[in-house]
Amino acid sequence: MRFAGKNVLVTGAASGIGRATAILFAREGARVTIGDINAAGLAETAAMIGDAARPVSYDAEDHASCQALVETAATDGLDVVCNVAGMLKWGPTESFAVGDFERLLAINTTSVFVICQAALPHLVEAKGNIVNIGSTSGLRGMIYTAGYCASKHAVVGMTTALAAEYAARGVRVNAVCPGHVLTPMTQQAPPEGDLDWDMVMRGMPKLVDGSCAPEDIAEAVAFLASDQARKATGTVLVVDGGQLVS
Repeated sequence: MRFAGKNVLVTGAASGIGRATAILFAREGARVTIGDINAAGLAETAAMIGDAARPVSYDAEDHASCQALVETAATDGLDVVCNVAGMLKWGPTESFAVGDFERLLAINTTSVFVICQAALPHLVEAKGNIVNIGSTSGLRGMIYTAGYCASKHAVVGMTTALAAEYAARGVRVNAVCPGHVLTPMTQQAPPEGDLDWDMVMRGMPKLVDGSCAPEDIAEAVAFLASDQARKATGTVLVVDGGQLVS
């Protein structure tokens, strides 16, 4: 019960990593505010959790919606923020729509900043912490993912910058960088076009059965959010089944 009595916000909780993270925190005693634009999926997650869940529909592209989500989550105080919400779109750069590039940045990066900014006063008061979800694509360039890589590199940079800025005020800020995770987001059909699949496969996990389950990433998030990692801030924890191993 590492989070007994704690108030936790988890975004992207309608499925995948966000759902697994919210369930784990609730199982370990937290009261969990869960946010997502997918109201049906959010309701399913809330039903899985029970009374400890407070579902809130929000739009990651809407700054006011992000801020309102934080204020709802902080009604009784706020101890942990898990920025999990994100999107993936990939394809050859020459045909990649600028609008899709901008949307990746809006959802994967700007919304994380807005939520962190709104949450930090509450976290300073609680001496709480933030765990952001980055990606191996935030540490190394991956073929056909220039926009996604840009967005996740920014999340990693934001994490370390906030860790340095708020360490003296008692707030820890860390990130988990997953590799390939079996979620609805990663199971989407590949883009059309002549793709170099040999290059794509070079970026896959090296361990046997190396693709991660959402629960693998949730465990890493919970560790960084817990007192077990009380001396960790600015940490970027890679959980990728050996994806970045050369």
